[in-house]
Amino acid sequence: MKVCILFEMVEGPWGGGNQFIKALRNYLIENSLYVDRVSDADVILFNSHHSLERIFELREKYPEKCFIHRLDGPVSLIRNSSPIIDKYIFTTNDIVADGTIFQSNWSYQQSLLLGYQNNTPYSIIVNAPNTELFNNRRRSAFNPNEKLKIIATSWSDNMRKGFDVYRWMDDHLDFNRFSFTFIGNSPIEFKNIESLAPLASDELSMMLQKSDVFITASKSDTCSNSLIEALHCGNVALVYNDGGHPEILDSTGEKFDNVEEIPRLLEAIQKNWQDYADTFQLPNFNDVGRLYCEFMESVYKDRHRKTFPSSFQKVDWKFKKFSLQLSAYLLAIKNKLNF
Repeated sequence: MKVCILFEMVEGPWGGGNQFIKALRNYLIENSLYVDRVSDADVILFNSHHSLERIFELREKYPEKCFIHRLDGPVSLIRNSSPIIDKYIFTTNDIVADGTIFQSNWSYQQSLLLGYQNNTPYSIIVNAPNTELFNNRRRSAFNPNEKLKIIATSWSDNMRKGFDVYRWMDDHLDFNRFSFTFIGNSPIEFKNIESLAPLASDELSMMLQKSDVFITASKSDTCSNSLIEALHCGNVALVYNDGGHPEILDSTGEKFDNVEEIPRLLEAIQKNWQDYADTFQLPNFNDVGRLYCEFMESVYKDRHRKTFPSSFQKVDWKFKKFSLQLSAYLLAIKNKLNF
């Protein structure tokens, strides 16, 4: 089985999905399973809402190949926008995909509520970072008598990534007892929180290994790569009780529902930091890569079960696709003009 990933990967610091897919490509290369050209592949892995137009074309051109969809979101929940984009993604999935990979059970359940049709094999596989970079090998021992070192990261500057919570912490946290470093792109300026520009993965890993607590307050986050990276670097986490955060966290930290809980939870973590840290049990990338390969191979072996739509069906799905695109276009115009 040879796999081609249809995704425009970007080098350097970028979003979590990009970082994960780069690590997955490296895993496939190391195991002699990756090819650059679609024509040479048995399996084509495509991601979320990216390159869907090309996916339709490739599915029609290569009906014998196996198409696996790594489904993100729901995107409308992450963006707090119209569900039209998710309906377009689900329609593509229903027509093209031979198998689907979700990153969390939360994502799977929310997708069902928004109209995802569970017509093909699926698997729920949590993300993992490049563990050659994100690990706890260089951590120093935790010192409960020092300031608790808090860190947060975000490539996106969308306010839904938790910046309302970080603003509250900037105003209310006792900075005689805590330090807080934010790394990434922020839409707001902090008074007490140290803010750094996005860092390359090796530099980010070093910063995470020097920290004690990772906090994320992002909303409707499917499977936060930044949270997973921090946990692999030995941090205890404090997470907003939403999206896929609770599934990832397990017992390696605490969850909060409102900002007023944060100071108390930080105190609890500081008193029992080692107990929390000792519960870490997320899979490493070798485990995650193996699960991806096992699922793709199982679907690939059964790839003849699903055939590309007949001519009549093609007319139907092309109409659906056009309707969804038109609806999304009209919605964008409506929002822009404030109707």
